Amino acid sequence: MLQSVLDWLADPATWQGENGIPNRLLEHGLLTVTATLAAAALGLPLAVWLGHKGRGGTLAINISNVGRAVPTFAVLLLLALGPVGTEYFGAYGRAGLSTLVALVLFALPPIITNTYVGMQGVDRDTVEAARGMGMTSTQLLRSVEVPLALPLILTGLRLAIVQVWATATIAALVAGPGLGRIVTLGFVRQDTGQVVGGALVIAVIALLLEVGMVALQRVLDPVARARRTTAAAAALGSVGSRP
Repeated sequence: MLQSVLDWLADPATWQGENGIPNRLLEHGLLTVTATLAAAALGLPLAVWLGHKGRGGTLAINISNVGRAVPTFAVLLLLALGPVGTEYFGAYGRAGLSTLVALVLFALPPIITNTYVGMQGVDRDTVEAARGMGMTSTQLLRSVEVPLALPLILTGLRLAIVQVWATATIAALVAGPGLGRIVTLGFVRQDTGQVVGGALVIAVIALLLEVGMVALQRVLDPVARARRTTAAAAALGSVGSRP
């Protein structure tokens, strides 16, 4: 099997044309980025506002978590057979709109849940102290609550983008775009090398995406950055105090 995978990867046809890896990778990436950005645009403001107000969040989380209980493939099929249809949608290809809507619904739960929990987890004494200093509601939200909740907000975005990447392969089951088409085409051709090779490409990129998002999260997280700065300053102070 390994040799058949290597032969498929070494075949120039694997990297050319409509069904080549570069073209399908571009479709897959476009779907993932667009669906995650759309879910973030919808879910983040709602969850931040609910977390700031401290009410209505449980209902929102329960509603968003309904998406976890409903199979994404079933949602995609219903959308594809319904009014959204399987027509071409610009650069997103056949059934592109159905796939985008299904992926956005799938990405909303981790974004809403993590953001709301992060906002609710902000230390109340810190919030009251900031309020006592005369901060307005907007200043409190911008300068205290969101920065302190940012680690969980970033975790939700990381989970969403990696899950959307992995789930976007199901678009191939309704002849949609993305790397999943390589795998389904391999099944049609009974080409084991193409099936395993295509799945391997999807898995490797998912792992790279996870590692990249973790690294980005470490850079953007102000709490972790402050801890690293404090630890570095303490280490320098310890070295400087040595006789």
